[in-house]
Amino acid sequence: MSTPGDGTRVVHAGLPAPVPGEPFLPGPVFAAPYHLDPVAGPGAAVDGYGRPDNRTRRALETAIGELERGDTRVFASGQAAITAALLTVLRPGDAVLLPSDGYFAVRAFAAGTLAELGVDVRTAPTAGPYPSFEGIRLVLLETPANPGLDVCDIPAIAAAAHAAGALVAVDNTAATPLGQRPLDLGADLVVASGTKALTGHSDLLLGYVAARDEALLARLTTWRAQTGGVPGAFDCWLAHRSLGTLDLRLARQTANAAALAPLLAAHPAVTGVRWPGLPGDPAHAIASAQMRRIPGLIGFDLGSEERVGAFLSASRLIFAATSFGGLHTSADRRAQWGDDTTPGFVRLSCGVEDTKDLVEDVKAALGG
Repeated sequence: MSTPGDGTRVVHAGLPAPVPGEPFLPGPVFAAPYHLDPVAGPGAAVDGYGRPDNRTRRALETAIGELERGDTRVFASGQAAITAALLTVLRPGDAVLLPSDGYFAVRAFAAGTLAELGVDVRTAPTAGPYPSFEGIRLVLLETPANPGLDVCDIPAIAAAAHAAGALVAVDNTAATPLGQRPLDLGADLVVASGTKALTGHSDLLLGYVAARDEALLARLTTWRAQTGGVPGAFDCWLAHRSLGTLDLRLARQTANAAALAPLLAAHPAVTGVRWPGLPGDPAHAIASAQMRRIPGLIGFDLGSEERVGAFLSASRLIFAATSFGGLHTSADRRAQWGDDTTPGFVRLSCGVEDTKDLVEDVKAALGG
């Protein structure tokens, strides 16, 4: 059989072998303690206690690992996964390089907790220029960046960082493993929020870390067991169930973004449109070479808080909500969360509505 396509891979990722009378995806296992062998103890079975052990969670980790092409550990949220990776790798006196235009909560964590622990926190824009990597322990990339959607050259940066002795982690939240596979591009770690496009139904919180280094993964596993940031069994089951439609969801979201981005760019009330799929976008060349598909996220500016409010109030299809990557098209005025964007900047997350309907709705909401 030839190499399976994305649709086939996500439908079958992490599923057990077929057994007559059993469901395709077994239901979630709800357990805190498990039965132990009264003589041999926990060594006699895989599962002993629910914080480090849960077969529903392991099945999801297998599925995501197949997509990312690396062993995976899932966490209670994307923020839990990213902070676990940072605190596992970094020690007092180490230096970390973060994207200055990346997710604001990670930058806030670094400026507060990491700095207080004695970590030297440095930043650089996703699109560069980058400083020397000498003396840096970890380089964290976020590409495409949230919310500005800049893109960086992962293989080039990874090669330069490794030459200087640094590890490289890539936040793959926006792209998903169907959009790019950072481990194949030279990264040591992948971190991501599975809350968003990966699961796509706006009904759970999830994060994960993927790696190929067994020693690094063992340290992450110990960290998770000792700090307890595990997702619940039902969230893991929901996430695994949702993976099967990932290819279909991303295809429609990208198609909707491809229709809306040029419409927004041509509208006189809109400025600063960013979508890496647009030929004129500053990130287009790198994104086209590096990414397998462009996510359905568009950034643009309506000039003021009031105009954003009027746009969203006039729309019939766009939900005002934070997060992104869900089935429903949503828009988020990032400045309301304290993010360092202009008051009228909007991050639009295209859903899976019919493209024609979404285009008509955005035209009407913008006033023609």
